[in-house]
Amino acid sequence: MNTRIPLRSLSMLIALILICAFFAVKQPVFLSARNLSLLSIELSVTAILALGMLLVLLPGHIDLSAGSGVGLTGAVAAVMVFDARWPAPVALLLAAVMAVVVWGAMGALIVRQKIPAFIITLGGLLVFKGLHWLVIRNQTIPVVEGGKENIYSLLTTYYLPPIVGAGLGLAVVAAQVYSSQSARKRRISYGFQVDDGETNFLKLFVGAQLVLLLVLIANQYRGLPLAAVILGLVAYATHVITQHTPFGRYLYAVGGNEEAALISGVPIQRTVIGAFGLMGLIVALGGFMETAYSGASTSTVGSLMELDAVAACVIGGTSLRGGRGTVPGVIFGALIMATLLNGLTLMAVSPEIKYIARGVVLALAVWVDVKLAGK
Repeated sequence: MNTRIPLRSLSMLIALILICAFFAVKQPVFLSARNLSLLSIELSVTAILALGMLLVLLPGHIDLSAGSGVGLTGAVAAVMVFDARWPAPVALLLAAVMAVVVWGAMGALIVRQKIPAFIITLGGLLVFKGLHWLVIRNQTIPVVEGGKENIYSLLTTYYLPPIVGAGLGLAVVAAQVYSSQSARKRRISYGFQVDDGETNFLKLFVGAQLVLLLVLIANQYRGLPLAAVILGLVAYATHVITQHTPFGRYLYAVGGNEEAALISGVPIQRTVIGAFGLMGLIVALGGFMETAYSGASTSTVGSLMELDAVAACVIGGTSLRGGRGTVPGVIFGALIMATLLNGLTLMAVSPEIKYIARGVVLALAVWVDVKLAGK
């Protein structure tokens, strides 16, 4: 039986509650259905990129080029749609393939040439930023051609009808209960430690309430945003990869002790290259969503988003040294970052203060990671 709540998780929950309470008092519109719906879209973009960063951090690496990659992939797809008149699905697919190849190549350089990920991705940050500006020629490139909506622009502007959103929410809750109970039975059959019945029920109840609350609030505005659905799919896929596949176990093993992993026969090179390849795919998806949310590709799209992703991971309990991190923790960390930026925007805070706030949060997150890890 395990009912212990980690001190760092409790401290982060209290921090989120205090942040929400502060903005709710300062700007009552913060709790409006419209703003919370928009917050879910902003959360989706940040959290998706943070989930990709999780895959890279687990084996003990980092990607400083993610933000610039977001801008570049979004720009490449936008130019193909708006200037070259390519069908949006084809443009998105080609840009995504390009990202997977490029990030896989960076991963290969890191593990085969023994070059620190910090240096390779820092170089990528500069190269991708320059290519981004070259691709758009320092202009504003819309994501639609002729003002017609397409799959690109709908990524962050489409809302599911209320009845569809409600049905999807109930399906997610049912799947959550089934998955939790099945995993609990398997652990008991193997003699592993599990939560007691009351704690397990409480976790399921809280999770179900959060899902249904999200759907209820979203339906009071326009419906459940497509972006939130995409986040759910990416989060589920990442959870399955990290917790239920040999590749996921390899990620933790490499980050926990690379020498021991090598001796144990873990394919370190393939694991790291695979992690960076998946990161490229997620960077592309994040780039499409961030550009669609902005309405166009500009020179500022993706700026410093890699820091938000790293901060979300660290806030959620991911270790910068590798070997530790979970999908729920990353989502929670991204929620804190998205809530902070959303509230500051509502208060019409200047960009300088926003940068300071993001820096302070990142520094505090690292401090908490050092002081409260494992407590």
